[in-house]
Amino acid sequence: MMGASIETTLDLWASSLRDVKARIRGLFTQERVAASANLFLDGLLGDERRKTGWMRAEAAGDSGPWKQQAILGRGRWEADELRDIVREYVIEHLATDDAVLVIDETGFPKQGKASCGVSRQYTGSAGKITNCQIGVFTAYVSARGHAFIDRALYLPKSWTSDPARLAAAHVPKAVTFATKPALAVDMIGRALVADVPFSWVAADAVYGVGDVEGALRRACKGYVLGVKSDHHFGSWSGKPSVAGTALEIARDLDPTAWQRLSAGDGTKGARLHDWAYCELADLDADEYSDTQTGLWTRGLLIRRNISDGDLAFFTTWCPTGTGIQTLVSVEGHRWAIEDSFETAKNELGLDHNETRSWHGWHRHVSLVMLAFAMMAVIRYRANNAAPQKRPRMRTIKI
Repeated sequence: MMGASIETTLDLWASSLRDVKARIRGLFTQERVAASANLFLDGLLGDERRKTGWMRAEAAGDSGPWKQQAILGRGRWEADELRDIVREYVIEHLATDDAVLVIDETGFPKQGKASCGVSRQYTGSAGKITNCQIGVFTAYVSARGHAFIDRALYLPKSWTSDPARLAAAHVPKAVTFATKPALAVDMIGRALVADVPFSWVAADAVYGVGDVEGALRRACKGYVLGVKSDHHFGSWSGKPSVAGTALEIARDLDPTAWQRLSAGDGTKGARLHDWAYCELADLDADEYSDTQTGLWTRGLLIRRNISDGDLAFFTTWCPTGTGIQTLVSVEGHRWAIEDSFETAKNELGLDHNETRSWHGWHRHVSLVMLAFAMMAVIRYRANNAAPQKRPRMRTIKI
C-alpha cells in the first residue's frame, strides 16, 4: 500500500472495519449476537496463524469458544444475506464495466465423514484424491482489485442420495444434487440479477463447455473457458477451415500463427507464453438473446508454454473484432482467484472452519469473504490515496 502514509492507512483500516460492521448489523436480531459477529471478524483479521474457535475466543478475551461457535451454528441469521452484502460492498468499491468474473473451486481437507459435503474426491488444492469438502467460488476481478462475491458448497451424490446424512448436517430440503458447472451457472445468474457490472467470465476446463457457455451467450457476456485437448472444434460461416480436436488443430497450425504475449504481470514480471487464436464463426447475438443484437465471434484460444511446449486450450466468445491480446488478458485474470484462495487460507482462516453443518460452512466462508473484501478495498483506496503535500519550509535570513 505505497500510495498512502501509515497514518492514512491506519485510518482506512479503522473506518473500513466500522463500515463493514455497520453493514452486517441488520443480520442479527440481538445486540450481543452482533457483538460476537464483530469479534469473529476481528479474529479473522488478527495475526493468529490458526483461526480456530479457541484462537478467536482467546483473541476476543472470551473464556471459551462458545460465543464464536454460536455465530456459525446456533445463531439465527442468513449466510446468503451476508453473501449479498459482500457482493454489494465489492461492487460499490471495485466495479468496472470491463471486469472479469473468475470461477474456480478449492478443497477443504477434513477428517471423518460427518462434515457437510465431505467425501474422498479430487481437489487441485492438494493435487490428489483426498477426504475433503469442495467449494465453488466466484471472484470479481477488475483493474481496482479482486475479491470473492459468491460461493457454493458442492455436495457429491453420496450425500444427496442419503436423506439421513443430509438431515444430520442440516442441509435445507430444497437442496438437491448439482454439478459444479450447475453451481457456476447459478452464481452467474445471481450476478446478472444483481446487475453486477462485468464483461467477461474466465474459468478452467471443469466449467468450459455446456450450460455455462449457454448462459453467458444468452447474457451477451464474453468468456474464455478452459477445455480439454480432445474437445472438437470446427469453423464455418466464411472463416478459414479449421476442424478437429483442440490438440490436432494446435499441431497443424503454421508457425507464424503463434504470438508471444503476456497474460499479465506476475511476481517475476510479465507472464509470457506463446498464443494462437482461431476464429471459428461469427454469430448474431439475437440467436441467443431476445434483447441483444450484434455480431459475436466463437473461437479457439491456445496457450503454449515457452519452456516445455505444454498446451492449454480455451473456448472463447467475444464481440466481433476483439483482438487476441484482450482474450489473453482475460485468461490471465484467473491468477486472481488462485491468489485469493492462498491469501484467504493463509491469512484469514478460510479452511479453518470447525463446524460440520451446511449453515456453518456457508457462514464461516461468507465471513471470510467479507474480511477479504475489506482488505481488497483498503488496498485499492490506499494505493489511490492522494499524496499529502509537504509543508513549505520558511527561509530564515540570518
